Amino acid sequence: MATASTQTQKREAFGSRNVFILSAIGSAVGLGNIWRFPYVAYEGGGGAFLIPYLCALLTAGIPLLFFDYAIGHRFRGSAPLAFRRMHRAAEPLGWWQVLICVVIAAYYAVIVAWAAMYTWFSAQLTWGAGNENDFFFTDFLQMGDVAASGVSTDFVPQVGIPLIVVWLVVIVIMALGVKRGIGAANMVLMPLLTLMFAVLVVQSLFLPGAMDGLNAFFTPNWEALADPGVWASAYGHIFFSLSVAFGIMVTYSSYLKRKTDLTGSGLVVAFANSGFEILAGIGVFAALGFMAQAQATDVAGVATSGIGLAFVAFPTIVSQATGGSIIGVLFFGALVFAGVTSLISILEVIVAALQDKLGWGRVRTTLTVSIPLAIISMALFSTTTALAVLDTTDAFVNAFGIMAVALVAVILVAWIFHRLPVLQEHLNRRSSFRVGLIWKLLVGALAPIVLGYLFITELITKIETPYAGYPVWFLGIFGWGMVIALVILALLLSLLPWGARSHAKDDPDYDDFLVEEQYDPEPETQTIRVATADQKGAGA
Repeated sequence: MATASTQTQKREAFGSRNVFILSAIGSAVGLGNIWRFPYVAYEGGGGAFLIPYLCALLTAGIPLLFFDYAIGHRFRGSAPLAFRRMHRAAEPLGWWQVLICVVIAAYYAVIVAWAAMYTWFSAQLTWGAGNENDFFFTDFLQMGDVAASGVSTDFVPQVGIPLIVVWLVVIVIMALGVKRGIGAANMVLMPLLTLMFAVLVVQSLFLPGAMDGLNAFFTPNWEALADPGVWASAYGHIFFSLSVAFGIMVTYSSYLKRKTDLTGSGLVVAFANSGFEILAGIGVFAALGFMAQAQATDVAGVATSGIGLAFVAFPTIVSQATGGSIIGVLFFGALVFAGVTSLISILEVIVAALQDKLGWGRVRTTLTVSIPLAIISMALFSTTTALAVLDTTDAFVNAFGIMAVALVAVILVAWIFHRLPVLQEHLNRRSSFRVGLIWKLLVGALAPIVLGYLFITELITKIETPYAGYPVWFLGIFGWGMVIALVILALLLSLLPWGARSHAKDDPDYDDFLVEEQYDPEPETQTIRVATADQKGAGA
């Protein structure tokens, strides 16, 4: 019989811990940090919001980040393989995360394409003064009405062509692999992103009215702390901000070397992500303060989030500010870089899963994943109804995809499979910052309570009122239908047998890892040895 080394190659790895940290930060620092956090903080009580935000970071974000790191690093696989090695019945959790990433990748790419076009538009002020709203929705997107005409197939070239370019760029990065592609891209893009955004913030601070914006952003509204919705908002934002429950951190941590400091790395990633969010809040609200002064209104009259902030409010600022083109290029260029680093992490979840399942090479798997995804992305998001599809898909996959799989995962791992002690020991073997009973309580008790509350609240809201006023049939396809399909497909994929060349059959990296765990002289060895023996028999 062929040996493991002849059947499969050893798992790819990041070149160093620093490359992993930059890549993890690149995944966490995405579009939401720039266009969502500032408004969430402003609405949640300004400076007072930092209290629930910090509580959410320390009691949910960081513990769940450690949870993902431990699963990926301990079981040395993509999300489906890592969960399978933990317990055979847990494999559907991994495929659920993979399918969520499939959906997100399809629409995330088009937002990067929009930002790339607006980087070019900013240099020339293409939208014209006072025409920013109409330019984005009518001239650029050529937005149609799904209620009147259904899902359109009319191609919008100024969206479709840059979308093709975005896919070509990320396909090349993905095909180069973990070290030469993902790691190298993050080593270049993350320092550039940080530099660009720092320059943008400094420039925004010198705009007339900037202090009004900062006062609006930081002035604490202590009464907001009595509102449960503010605390729920803080926890909800943290879950999405740190890329937990996507399968991203499980996959990335599986590429770490065996002796890596996991919790120390997690703390760096978590606080770097939060630092960037606060920096984004300063830059965005300084610019909004200028916009409010220019329009003779208050900051509340111009404050917004998401697509409205990025593609309507900021172009208005660019049109009105001295040196506005520079602000626009820096802002939209930062969106492009943040989007690309997040998009490649999302795609890596899918590519790694298929590589593990089929045992294929890197280039073949990348092309098998990316080309169909690019076609779907083009078909849905380069048309006149793209914004409606994107809006609905994003809302439902976040509420009933990411949040739901996180809820199910912590319940199953903590209470059904009883794997938290194994994960705790693994973290403590390799980390400078040790975790104990508090960590297990936060993951096994607090996280399910908070996630359950958020999930039920979202469920009630979307059942009672059709989302954004879209037709029921439309929500049935791109909302509820998609959510149900993800769960069914995840179950079906977990039933498919792992091929003879799959990493579940013969994986020299994992086999070596088990040997190392078994003969580790530390006193915790006995617990780990029993667990690994179970996995060799009942897992992969």
